[in-house]
Amino acid sequence: MMNNTFINKFMSDEKNLAFLNATMWGPNGIRQAEELASHFTIKQDMKILDLGCGMGLSAVYLVQAYGTEVFATDLYADPTENHKNFQALNIADKIIPMLLDATQPMPFAKDYFDVIFSVGAYNMFGDTEEMLPNFIPHVKKGGYIAVAFPGLKYDFGDNIPPEMQPFWDVPEVARYLRSVAWWKELWSKTAGIEIINISEQVCHDIAWEEYLASLNPSDDDEWGGDKWTLNMKTAEAGRYFNTIQMIAKVI
Repeated sequence: MMNNTFINKFMSDEKNLAFLNATMWGPNGIRQAEELASHFTIKQDMKILDLGCGMGLSAVYLVQAYGTEVFATDLYADPTENHKNFQALNIADKIIPMLLDATQPMPFAKDYFDVIFSVGAYNMFGDTEEMLPNFIPHVKKGGYIAVAFPGLKYDFGDNIPPEMQPFWDVPEVARYLRSVAWWKELWSKTAGIEIINISEQVCHDIAWEEYLASLNPSDDDEWGGDKWTLNMKTAEAGRYFNTIQMIAKVI
């Protein structure tokens, strides 16, 4: 069941809202993280690996909501800048910011983490058969791998809707956006896990609305820029996109 208790309280504070609007790299990561975490148990003494944390919103949620220790990792976000943000929120003692390429061998001990958590990024590095098996050894037996990311209500295949064609001309878009069925088939090939949940997130619409409201319509029109994103979402008009969440227990 979706739980909005944390994000609603977080956004009611003007300082927090300003921080959120300045650091969203996609649909509201805190809102997605709260819904994702509501499907399994997180405890204060857990160690969590946050993959593709961006500017740290999911890590902020995990620490402020649960008091866990989080390794906040990303390939593109500056860990020093993230650390400053965590200091400003008085949670720097609970978060280790790191630069990390999730497609490379993990620099962590086996059976080290209670949870691997990812919001808004897993589809950009986890879309091959070998990736999930690479992560599993670093999670304790009984621990979880929980991810949420942008997806499609159905796979386009060769029948790309005309209004989406200009955006699908970018190879990365066609690769990164897939359906629930596509991801379920991929994860079902992996041994050593029990799939707990694969579904569309309920918060999809509002998380996108909050992100789009933070963008600058006059920004550049290059792939991934604010104007490009606004144009893409206008063309999509709620017909094709969803947010996918997947949770597996390590057995």
